[in-house]
Amino acid sequence: MKFDQFTVALLVLRPDAPEMDDEVATALQDAHMAHLADLHDAGYLVAAGPLLGPQDREFRGLSILTVDAERAKALKEQDPAVRAGRFSVQIFPWIVPAGALTFAPARFPRSMADTET
Repeated sequence: MKFDQFTVALLVLRPDAPEMDDEVATALQDAHMAHLADLHDAGYLVAAGPLLGPQDREFRGLSILTVDAERAKALKEQDPAVRAGRFSVQIFPWIVPAGALTFAPARFPRSMADTET
C-alpha cells in the first residue's frame, strides 16, 4: 500500500507569552495570518486554522503542510507569532493511505479584516 506524507504542526500557547495590548495583538494576528497565506501561496500549506474551545487551553492552531518535518518546523518558526514568543510549535509527521485526503483550491485570508462578512 502506498501512503501520502504530510506534516501536522500545532501552535501551542507559551506559558511565558508576552502580554500585549489589543492594538499589538491585532497586528500580530494579522502578520500571523499573512504568513499562513504566504505558505499556502507557495504550495507548502494545504490547511490551517484555529482550534476552537476555551481560551485557556494550550493548543491554539493546527496546520497541515506538504513538506517534511524539518522543513515544516523551519517554516512554522518563521511565523511572526512564534518569533514574538506567543506560540511554540510542535511538529508531527503524518501518513495516510495514498489519495485518502484531497484539498480543494482555497484562498487564505491575509488578515482578520479578510474574515469579516
